[in-house]
Amino acid sequence: MSTHVSAVVKASFAALRRIRSVRRSIPRRALLTLIQALVVSKVDYCNSLPGLSGLSDTLLRWLQSVLNAAARLVFSARKSEHITPLLRELHWLRVPERIKFRLCVLGFRCIHGTAQHTVFSPRLCLTRNVMIEIFSYRMSLNCFRPVIVICSEALKVRSVCSR
Repeated sequence: MSTHVSAVVKASFAALRRIRSVRRSIPRRALLTLIQALVVSKVDYCNSLPGLSGLSDTLLRWLQSVLNAAARLVFSARKSEHITPLLRELHWLRVPERIKFRLCVLGFRCIHGTAQHTVFSPRLCLTRNVMIEIFSYRMSLNCFRPVIVICSEALKVRSVCSR
C-alpha cells in the first residue's frame, strides 16, 4: 500500500508544480478546476477500498500534505498559515474523513441498489473483495438506525459508518 500512496503523492506534487507555473495566467475558478481534476482526483482514486481505510498515520499524512499544498496553491497562502480555514472554504474534507465518506457512500449505494458492478441483496452487498453487511440496531424510543460494516476477507472489520 505504501508504494501506491507514494506514487500518488509523487504524481500529485508533479501536477502541482506544473499548475503553479501557470497559476498567474488563469483565473482562480480555472485553477481550482485544474487542481480538482489533476490532484484531488488522484488522492481520491481507490480510497473507497477497505485497504485504504486501515492506512497508517504516516501514509495518511503524506496524502494530506498533497491536499494542503493544493489548498495553499489555490489561495496563494504561505506554508506557515493555518490550513484548516482554507480547507473549509474549499469544502474539502481531510483524508481520513474522505475515506470514511467514500465507504459510507458505497454502503448507501449498496443499500439502494445503485452501486456499480455489485451483487446486491437486502442484507449483503459484494463488490470485488469487499463485503458490506447492513445491520440495524435499536436506539432509544424503538428507533432503528442502519449501520454499515465494511468487511474484507483478510481483515474482518475495517470501518463502521452510521447515520
